[in-house]
Amino acid sequence: MTGDGLQEKAIDQWTREIPVVAERGKFYDRNGRVLVDNYDTYTVYARANAISSKEETAKVLSKVFDLEYNSFLEKIKKSTVSEITVARQISEERINDLLSSEIKGVYYARDNARFYEYGDFLSQVLGFTSIDGNGLTGLELYYNKYLKGENGEILTETDIVGKEINGKNSYIPATNGLNVMLTIDYEVQLILEDVLSRAIKEKDAKTAEVIVMDPNTGEILGMCMKPSFSLNEVPRDDAEKLNAESRNLLISDVYEPGSTFKIITVAANLEEHLKGNKNAYSPNHIFNSSRYRYIDGQKVKCWSDHKNGKHSNLDIGGGLNNSCNPIFVDMAMALGKEKMYEYITKFNFGSVTGIDFVGESQGMLLPVSSVQNVDLARIGFGQTIAVTPLQLVSATAAAINGGNYYAPYLAKAVYSNDNKLVEKRVPTLKNKVISEESSKILNQMLLDVVTSGSGNKAYIEGYGVAGKTGTAQKYENGVIATGKYVSSFIGYFPYDNPKYLALVIVDEPKGQYYGSTVAAPYAKEIFERIIEVKNIKPFV
Repeated sequence: MTGDGLQEKAIDQWTREIPVVAERGKFYDRNGRVLVDNYDTYTVYARANAISSKEETAKVLSKVFDLEYNSFLEKIKKSTVSEITVARQISEERINDLLSSEIKGVYYARDNARFYEYGDFLSQVLGFTSIDGNGLTGLELYYNKYLKGENGEILTETDIVGKEINGKNSYIPATNGLNVMLTIDYEVQLILEDVLSRAIKEKDAKTAEVIVMDPNTGEILGMCMKPSFSLNEVPRDDAEKLNAESRNLLISDVYEPGSTFKIITVAANLEEHLKGNKNAYSPNHIFNSSRYRYIDGQKVKCWSDHKNGKHSNLDIGGGLNNSCNPIFVDMAMALGKEKMYEYITKFNFGSVTGIDFVGESQGMLLPVSSVQNVDLARIGFGQTIAVTPLQLVSATAAAINGGNYYAPYLAKAVYSNDNKLVEKRVPTLKNKVISEESSKILNQMLLDVVTSGSGNKAYIEGYGVAGKTGTAQKYENGVIATGKYVSSFIGYFPYDNPKYLALVIVDEPKGQYYGSTVAAPYAKEIFERIIEVKNIKPFV
């Protein structure tokens, strides 16, 4: 062993350390409202060699901290380590009880515990920490390296048997963690929490989920899932419940988007038409009104029975209004799998978006080499492809904001308590997916869907709400699950200069299950309440 090594060993043998715990950084919303804070707790230690009476010490500590006397006595008698952790996250009241006992060889150090200001609020996004104060899930985990800070310590010099030498102490201060300002808007999030709590009860649904995004930047303004739990009462003793309710379904899970994906098919077709691709359809093309298409001998049908010629003489806009599947089959087949996949890739399906969150799924996308004609036909109207809700929101934002795909993100800035900026996030343009002209045409079509089509239950006079409904059947063990649907609506306002984009998903609602009757009304309420709280005047 080198001289330096011997010196380090000697220092370790002749000193004892009590940690000085760093204060974990706070979370703020985009407007500076505290979302996650800390409160003081204490950790209690016992130093066996400094205890005068182990029996008396065990008696006092077992009473103050609700410990089992005999097992704790055995622990301090047989301990081979310098410090024993007696109890953690102890209140000041119990520390006062400890001090009043005046026993020797027992110490305490200030610690801190997490306090989530609004409990059951943004639960699956914020995540939670371990008892040691390290991030375990969500943003607590993703930004842990900034939040955790660096602990200090109190060094106490001892003699050879571990007893303190009075007055021989030194102090190394802790470095507190950094704060994180989120893109989340507290006022928007509060609306989502309230609406979804009611939606899951009213529809007796398995889950209800929503994302609200600024489509011009990729900033997530609100993200909510129900059921959830209070972050101040994490159900750590129920692993199944904790796993189910702490998982961020909007980022980590996939589903068949159904008709909401038709926005992407139309965007690809319009862009190719404007580029002069003769296989693409013009906006005014009138499609075959048959409710069926036969692809390689397989029948692909529309959800509607077409009674009374409801779907006859439809152009692309009419196809969106009535969500007529065969029209989207025609567009996908006309473009071909290579061209269709070119746009699917541009819109970032089959890849992670890169959001600042652990555990993002890349979705499920068949390799283009294995895509059969019937697969391509179904992809055109949102089947045979599985996406995350975040992927769909980000892709739709690009389709309706002029064609710019921005990476979604949840945190705007990281900074110290003295407001020194450490890291700042700005909108990141990943690529251009379609032209402004294509986007403009698409916006008008999606406005019509809400004004006079299947999305009419999201209509708000004067605000130019646009969007698309979706109803997708669910699969279990590779076959369609009878009576199980995912109802959704993706919408935004105003249509010609989008400010707020929302995707609402209700999974397995009881009774009615169409996106137009289940999800669209909740989207309308969310938009109406945003309009009210933000005092947004009519646009049109």
